[in-house]
Amino acid sequence: MIFTGRSHKQVCNIWKKVLQCQRHHSTLISQARTKLSSLGQGQVLLEKDPSTGIAVVTLDHQEKKNALSGSMMVQLADIAEDLSHWKEGKGMIFQAKGDFFCSGGDLTTVKAICNPEDGLLMSTLMHDTLTKIYSSPLLTVCLVHGKAIGGGAELTTITDFRLFTETGEVCFVQGRMGVVTGWGGGTRLVKLVGANRALDLLTTSRKLDASLALEVCYADQTVSSKDRLSETKVWLKERLSYDSEVTQALKRIVVDARDLPFEDSLLQERRNFSPLWGGPANVRALKGNLKHK
Repeated sequence: MIFTGRSHKQVCNIWKKVLQCQRHHSTLISQARTKLSSLGQGQVLLEKDPSTGIAVVTLDHQEKKNALSGSMMVQLADIAEDLSHWKEGKGMIFQAKGDFFCSGGDLTTVKAICNPEDGLLMSTLMHDTLTKIYSSPLLTVCLVHGKAIGGGAELTTITDFRLFTETGEVCFVQGRMGVVTGWGGGTRLVKLVGANRALDLLTTSRKLDASLALEVCYADQTVSSKDRLSETKVWLKERLSYDSEVTQALKRIVVDARDLPFEDSLLQERRNFSPLWGGPANVRALKGNLKHK
């Protein structure tokens, strides 16, 4: 945050407003967790492999086409917080069990919170959760197998990469349902495919199958349905050969460049660079003359 040219009083007033907003945000998050934690079934699973530095997050609510219940939203929030502090981690795969990626919000939960006030609570929690994953220092990939509809489509926008199986399909049906994106997917979609393409997808509910997703650069590659997780791990491992602190620093640089003004991003890049210069990974690379191998 840049305060150049402002008086001390103005700066103090700005920080006061920032703190007020943070307190209000924290209150909404707490209220949302209380409201949602007992709603619906299903679970979100987390498996962390210290040997590879890869975490796998799995939606498991197959009887409801992996729709996110209120309790699953809270579980996902806890997982996002856990992964944000995983210092040894390098990558994360986001997937779902069965042959349907995610059908959005679970109807049981939707009926229980179908009013503007509770909608704001749910949206605030999901924005907070998915932004943590979107800005995670881990390299993240969404494995899209089967249909991702509505909120499920929004979930496919939270990762750095997307791999589709032959049945993978993304469709933003929110407008058809009389609403708009509530989990931050509209904003992230614009970042991914540009304003024109995003507006087209949102206003037509056009289906993005694997072929079209590759064509518009929404998908990065396809994998087979049968061996989808193992193939995704192989694909991701090719991008995780550096030490975890180096991988995470590189990811932070890219996130900052995406989200911050240019000069602020350069400042953060220097801050990411300086602790690594002369650090253990750098010294090992110099001794092994790895630059020219």
